[in-house]
Amino acid sequence: MFRCRLPSLATTARRYASVPAASLRFGQPVYETHPHILKPGERKFSPPPCLTPGITAKEYADRRAALAHAMGEGGVAVLSAASLQYKSGAVFHPYRQESNFFWLTGWNEDEAVAVIEKTGPELGDYRFRMFVKRKDPRDEQWSGFRNGVQAAEDIFNADEARALGSAGTILPRIIESARLVYTDAAPDASRGMSSLSTAAAQRTLSSMFDGGSKLTALSPVMNKLRVIKSDAEVANMRLAGQMSGRAITEAMRRSWTREKDLHAFLDYQFISSGCDGPAYIPVVAGGERANCIHYTVNNDVFRDGEFILVDAGGEYGNYITDISRTWPVSGKFTPAQRDLYMAVLRVQRTCVSLCRESSGMSLDDIHAVATSGLEAQLRGLGFDVSMSNIGRLFPHHVGHYIGLDVHDCPGYSRREVLRRGHCVTIEPGVYIPDEEGWPKHFRGMGIRIEDSICVDEDSAYILTTEAVKDVDDIEALRS
Repeated sequence: MFRCRLPSLATTARRYASVPAASLRFGQPVYETHPHILKPGERKFSPPPCLTPGITAKEYADRRAALAHAMGEGGVAVLSAASLQYKSGAVFHPYRQESNFFWLTGWNEDEAVAVIEKTGPELGDYRFRMFVKRKDPRDEQWSGFRNGVQAAEDIFNADEARALGSAGTILPRIIESARLVYTDAAPDASRGMSSLSTAAAQRTLSSMFDGGSKLTALSPVMNKLRVIKSDAEVANMRLAGQMSGRAITEAMRRSWTREKDLHAFLDYQFISSGCDGPAYIPVVAGGERANCIHYTVNNDVFRDGEFILVDAGGEYGNYITDISRTWPVSGKFTPAQRDLYMAVLRVQRTCVSLCRESSGMSLDDIHAVATSGLEAQLRGLGFDVSMSNIGRLFPHHVGHYIGLDVHDCPGYSRREVLRRGHCVTIEPGVYIPDEEGWPKHFRGMGIRIEDSICVDEDSAYILTTEAVKDVDDIEALRS
């Protein structure tokens, strides 16, 4: 019997349900159907079971409790699942859940609405409802298994779950009684409610927007909750970083002729080493193409005497890692390559060391250190550079937050002082145009060195240390 019902944090009165695991097929992995993904130890009931790799059902319940506690009195949060995105016609992209929805529920299917209603002042005083697709054998024959309404209660711990079509009658009553409605499904007539794929749910949320005075943005509240990572989240990101770092180091061992071959190798290595897949389309740039920060066509060839710049990372349990490495096509640095590379590496190491709570610094503060450090390093190499024009060679920020998204918690300020549990990238770079005015032997070079970091109290916890970056280590891989 499959039993996965959790009591509320505030009460033990919630019921438990039993479901024969053999009688159900789910739309996402559980241990009984995918033991190769969720280990037996992750399905024990003390501690509670993992709904997704590494994240327990209790942690999801704690997250919902934290959101309810952060809302104002009488607050209701309404979230819609991401829509399935189509490449063309009936050809769809791999599904990716909306990050806030996933963080609160662990649910990884489209056509779903989650409602979290604050019911009292104490932590854990909330009610969790879900509106989801019914199981339908005919549809599942074509499009794969679904979790279904029963699983939303028995496995994902909704207090009440209904078929999505019933949202049209139930949601208005919930919204009418609310004092504040937290949502990011903004009323935009130009694009409609594209995050909900059923007309009934669209009409329901559209009616909610008629009472616009109740509306308040959900994302600022979610950003404050999500930006500090739990130990379990950091563990997932460390696994992603470890596997991704090893894949990139393995790529450095080999000689490459075409960018697309290296791209394909990285994708394969991420998956074969244990990641769910690549976290994003990688940058695989040879020579001067590295000066395009987001070069992703990856369709040219590598030439001897040039650098290879790779910006890539894998994903594990929907948590990502972000790594950039630069190395010579030949495997051996020329004197000019070594000088410019070491200038960036020195700055990167200085900035990584500042990713600790005790530094009292923010990402913006560290960016200022990176900018002044690169200016000093480049002047020492003969560049006519100052703080007024360093942005020509270093045009991007030194870092961003990471987590479920590559650029996690969008809108959360980089001016916030770093605290334990913040996870960030540190990625200084220099990009030298092939133009008069810059030292000739450096022209056309693009270098970026990036690690994913978890901030601790007195040190930086590097999540991607397996990706080598010392000059001697890189050269030794091909010797």
